Formats: sequence, structure tokens, C-alpha cells
Amino acid sequence: MARVKRGLVSHRKHKKLLDSVKGYRGTKSKLVRTAKQAALHAGAYAFHGRKIRKRDFRALWIIRIGEASKQEGISYSVLMDKLKKAHIEIDRKILADLVVHDLEAFKKIVSSAQTN
Repeated sequence: MARVKRGLVSHRKHKKLLDSVKGYRGTKSKLVRTAKQAALHAGAYAFHGRKIRKRDFRALWIIRIGEASKQEGISYSVLMDKLKKAHIEIDRKILADLVVHDLEAFKKIVSSAQTN
């Protein structure tokens, strides 16, 4: 059986891996085995971070809506309940955006929720 030399394939794989971990500290960007481990961990952290980012933004939106609703004399939970009962279906992201960019529109939504 003939001998198979895998140098070309291995070098390509290693080069691709080392290019993906460029900028990592120490041997994580130099040695293939540690670079592979670092890349795997980085992928896991990135996946987890994408999930956490969603939670963080929702919490930020709730804080913004809560503070703006206190200025209107209504608590966050009561506001959300009244919006639901008034069949005003605006999600927290849009409400928080209105608080930041168009406070008058937010005030109109709060007043319409309170009247119903």
C-alpha cells in the first residue's frame, strides 16, 4: 500500500484555524492544539452571549419604559396591564424607542391606555 502524505491538507486546515484565532493571547494564537481549544470555547461563549444580549436588551427596555411611565404617574406593571386591556399591541422594544426618540407619542399612548 502506498504511503499517503497529508501535509498539504493539514497545513491548509491549520492555517485556516490559526487565521481564525489571530489576536488571541499567548499560545492560543500560535499553537494548533491550543488554538483549536480556544476557537471552540470562543464559539461557545459567542453562542451564549447572543442569548444573554436578548435578556439584557429586554431588561433595558423595561427600565426605560418604567422610568418614563413613573413620570406620567403610573407604574410599569399597571401600564402594561392597561395597554393589554386596551388592546394596544406595542411591544417593549417599540415603547422604549418611543421613550428615547418621541416622548410625546409615548405620552399619547399612556393617556389612551388610561382612558380605556
